[in-house]
Amino acid sequence: MPAQPSSASSAASPVPPFDPGDPLGLDDLLSDEDRAVRDTVRQWTADRVLPHIAEWYEAGELPGIRELARELGSIGALGMSLTGYGCAGASAVQYGLACLELEAADSGIRSLVSVQGSLAMYAIWRFGSEEQKQQWLPRMAAGEVIGCFGLTEPDHGSDPAGMRTYAKRDGDDWVLTGRKMWITNGSVAGVAVVWARTDEGIRGFVVPTDAPGFAAPEIKHKWSLRASVTSELVLDEVRLPADAVLPEVTGLRGPLGCLSHARYGIVWGSMGAARASFEAALDYAKTREQFGKPIGGFQLTQAKLADMAVELHKGILLAHHLGLRMDAGRLRPEQISFGKLNNVREAIEICRTARTILGANGISLEYPVMRHATNLESVLTYEGTVEMHQLVLGKALTGLDAFR
Repeated sequence: MPAQPSSASSAASPVPPFDPGDPLGLDDLLSDEDRAVRDTVRQWTADRVLPHIAEWYEAGELPGIRELARELGSIGALGMSLTGYGCAGASAVQYGLACLELEAADSGIRSLVSVQGSLAMYAIWRFGSEEQKQQWLPRMAAGEVIGCFGLTEPDHGSDPAGMRTYAKRDGDDWVLTGRKMWITNGSVAGVAVVWARTDEGIRGFVVPTDAPGFAAPEIKHKWSLRASVTSELVLDEVRLPADAVLPEVTGLRGPLGCLSHARYGIVWGSMGAARASFEAALDYAKTREQFGKPIGGFQLTQAKLADMAVELHKGILLAHHLGLRMDAGRLRPEQISFGKLNNVREAIEICRTARTILGANGISLEYPVMRHATNLESVLTYEGTVEMHQLVLGKALTGLDAFR
């Protein structure tokens, strides 16, 4: 017969009470340092973002973005999983927890951090020269310089190999010409990492945004990610010195490697938007009365809340698993696609279900639900659409390439 636990051991380890905020006990997976990182970012968003975010979203602007960036730098949130050059050197799990808390406030705030750290800074850190790293990374980690990442073009989103932006040699210099579209941070950036075709293949360039011929008009009239700076990049024969090119990579593996790093943050971040919407619905259901009692006491509402909680915490568990694999150096791009595909889809469904619980109040900016739902419509598309991630997984499962 299997050994039975002793009464002494049972008494020493009592089963904790059920926590509606953590029904699977996932906090037990975190170290004290993990919790400290999470709580620091959560407190920062509570102080600096949540009191204002509805107003910013309604106005379609992110005022004081440079000040916000410096504050994010001061708590170590910019390039936090990178090492050296003023970066925090945090674990992948800790970076993920930060993304979750940032997106629980708003996807636009998480996008600011993701583009800064996982795209612009990561590109320089991973593929740049020592001189490029020393020049840019310490100031970017401190939030003194904001970066952007120029890959997507007006006619080439899911197929970056078709990009038209071109860099040609002119003596020792490079001359860049082309356009990039839907670029987060573009019009407030001090440096842009721009990918372009060359005679040698696709190369990355570190472009100071004050270079003659560079312009970044802001894109207006968005109904999603409204509290975020989104721009077009226009490169009109921008002349750069020979050492502006990222020396350690040629070809699409450069930008795609950066995207994998950023997509990992989305796996966590999308669960932050879902958590905020779920919590709003749960609180509302316990206080809103219809037919003589709180609507949370009706079976159909409880079924919705149960299903939302199951998908939310499964998604967080998946994100944590992928974080442990990244920390162990064992995370594959296909696994990131798995996480992005699942978690963003489920986050949108959680937001939509939360909206039904709130009824008409669900469309009001007094509650976060509709704001998160509309933001997630962009998150669903950027850094790989549903279809692209389905095909990545389909190819991995079958060994057959359906992209072309």
